[in-house]
Amino acid sequence: MTDRMAKLQTAMGAKGLDAVAINPGSSLVYLSGLHFHLMERPTLLIVTVDGKEVIVLPELEKGKLIGDAANFRAFTYGDDPTTWSAAVSAAAKNLDLPGGKMGVEPTCIRFLELEYLKNAFPGVEFVDGSAVLGALRLLKNADEVARMKQAAAIAQVALLATLMTIRAGMTEKAIANELIIQLLRAGSDPDMPFQPIVATGPNSANPHAVPTDRELQPGDLLLVDWGAGFEGYFSDITRTFTFGEVDPELKKIGAVVQAANEAGRKAGMAGLAAGKVDKVARAVIDAAGYGPYFTHRTGHGLGMEAHEQPYIFAENDLVLVEGMTFTVEPGIYLPGRGGARIEDDVVVTAEGLESLTDLPRAVLPIEDFIGA
Repeated sequence: MTDRMAKLQTAMGAKGLDAVAINPGSSLVYLSGLHFHLMERPTLLIVTVDGKEVIVLPELEKGKLIGDAANFRAFTYGDDPTTWSAAVSAAAKNLDLPGGKMGVEPTCIRFLELEYLKNAFPGVEFVDGSAVLGALRLLKNADEVARMKQAAAIAQVALLATLMTIRAGMTEKAIANELIIQLLRAGSDPDMPFQPIVATGPNSANPHAVPTDRELQPGDLLLVDWGAGFEGYFSDITRTFTFGEVDPELKKIGAVVQAANEAGRKAGMAGLAAGKVDKVARAVIDAAGYGPYFTHRTGHGLGMEAHEQPYIFAENDLVLVEGMTFTVEPGIYLPGRGGARIEDDVVVTAEGLESLTDLPRAVLPIEDFIGA
C-alpha cells in the first residue's frame, strides 16, 4: 500500500493535482485495503501531493484502521448527521489546503460527499481525477493477473455446472439464480462483478438484457454473460448456446462472432493502439454483412471493477502495454430474433494477448452439456 500511495503522489504531481478525495470503491481498496459500503454516512480518504493522508469515517468503522491504514489521521463522527460536516471541516483544517485542485472520480463521487468537500475546502477547485486514479490500476502485476485467472476458472466451473441443469421451460431468472448458486459453490467472492445476464430467444438480441420470466424454448439462442470475484478481482465472460433446432442464420452469426473474437485476440499486442483490436474484430463482422448489428465496443478493461481502463473502441489511440487486462467481446444482435456474443478476458504479454478464459468459443448446443 505504501508503494501505491507513492505512485499516486507522483502521478498527482505530474497532472498538477494538489490532492485527491476518494470515497468507497475500488480505488479506495486499492490504495488502502479498506472496504466500506456506500451508504448514507460519508466516508472520504483525502491524500495531498506532499504526502498527507486523512480519512473521514463513521466512529463505528474506526476499527478497520489497522495495518498501513492505521497511519491515516482519522476524523470520525457519530450518528447525528448535523455533526458530519464538522468532521470533514476538521480534516480540511488538518490538511491546510487553501487552494489548488482536488481530483475526484466522476463515476464514484456522490452529491453527498462533494457538498461536504466544497463546504470544507472553499478555495479548492474540484476536477476530474480519472487520469490519475484510473491509471493507477491500468497495469496489473503477476499477483493481480493470477487472481483474475482464478476468477475466470471459478466462473467457468460454475457455468458448466449450471448448463447440466438446464431444461426446456426453465426461465431466464431460474437459470441466472442457479448460476449464482454455482458461482458461490465454486469459490467466488460474494462480491461479483455484476448480476448474470441470461437471455433467451429474441431477448438475446439485447446486449444488456435483464433475466425475465421468459421460458427457454426449442429454436432459441441462449446468451450467458457472467463473472466471478476472487480476492477482489473479477472475471467477465460471455458464451452463446443453441437449444434444439435453430434458424441457420442464427448459427451463422454465432460463427461470425467466434471468428471476430479470434481475430481480435490474435491481433492484440504490446505497442498496438487499443482501437486497433476493435477495428480488426469489427472488420470480420462488417465483411460478413452484419456491421450494423454490432452495436457496442469490442471490449473494456477489467480488474477490481467490471469496467475500467483500457476501453477497446475504434477511436482509442491508447497504446497497449504489458500488464493491461481487458475483454474481447464482439457480438451480433438481430432485433426480434436473437443475438450472439463471445467474450474472453485477456492480458497483454510480450508475446501478444494471453487469454485467461478457455471455455469452448463455438456456439454449441446446450444438449452437449446436459448430463456431461
